[in-house]
Amino acid sequence: MSSLALAVRDSSTMLRRNLLHARRYPSLTLNLLLTPIMLLLLFVYIFGDTMSASITGGGADRSAYIAYLVPGLLLMTIGSTTIGTAVSVSNDMTEGIIARFRTMAIHRGSVLVGHVVGSVLQSVLSVVLVGAVGVAIGFRSTDATVWEWLAAFGLLVLFATALTWIAVGMGLVSPNAEAASNNAMPLIFLPLISSTFVPVDAMPGWFQPVAEYQPFTPAIETLRGLLLGTGIGHNGWLAAAWCLGLSALGYFWSKSVYNRDPK
Repeated sequence: MSSLALAVRDSSTMLRRNLLHARRYPSLTLNLLLTPIMLLLLFVYIFGDTMSASITGGGADRSAYIAYLVPGLLLMTIGSTTIGTAVSVSNDMTEGIIARFRTMAIHRGSVLVGHVVGSVLQSVLSVVLVGAVGVAIGFRSTDATVWEWLAAFGLLVLFATALTWIAVGMGLVSPNAEAASNNAMPLIFLPLISSTFVPVDAMPGWFQPVAEYQPFTPAIETLRGLLLGTGIGHNGWLAAAWCLGLSALGYFWSKSVYNRDPK
């Protein structure tokens, strides 16, 4: 077999391994999935009228706030799901299975590829579940075209890939699962200080650069424009640049750490 065929075969095996782990131990994924769902229900039914009135400058319109809120929470769902990836990778590093893999005749990068592909698939499934909750409480995307739907799906996959590689790197450098979970907390914290819940220009002036110059805000604005059929301006290019940059950073960081000789 060629080296490429061996890499694909071994990566597929590692992908099946990670999916089996996710199926046998679903509690971590479910716990992380509950965070965006609870925030969605909380902000819609408790703060929805007040938030919509402050954003639109008119009367309360909960349906308008649902349309504003759901795209941001879809990307927050990806950040939540990838925390499980950091924990899973850390467990592999600390429990000795990686040392065992190093002695076997398998493609060296297949372990990381299996984690990344498995996490991206879990992220997409989690986004579908949170999106279904959003639709159930009133979210509609009637103005988006088929091409905008496809572009939105591509953005979600690309964003999930970028955050997953970062999470893999965090898992590799963490001494245990608890540290991996703590190190990956920015993936949940950053959406909270982005344009998920309110527009950036509604924030205090000193805080606006913090919310604007980070990866989640341009990705949220791009996804919001695609799903609602509105303009995305320069946010599309910024979101793509963030995704590609984070993917490259996470890939080379993870590869460098993984290839170090164990002490």
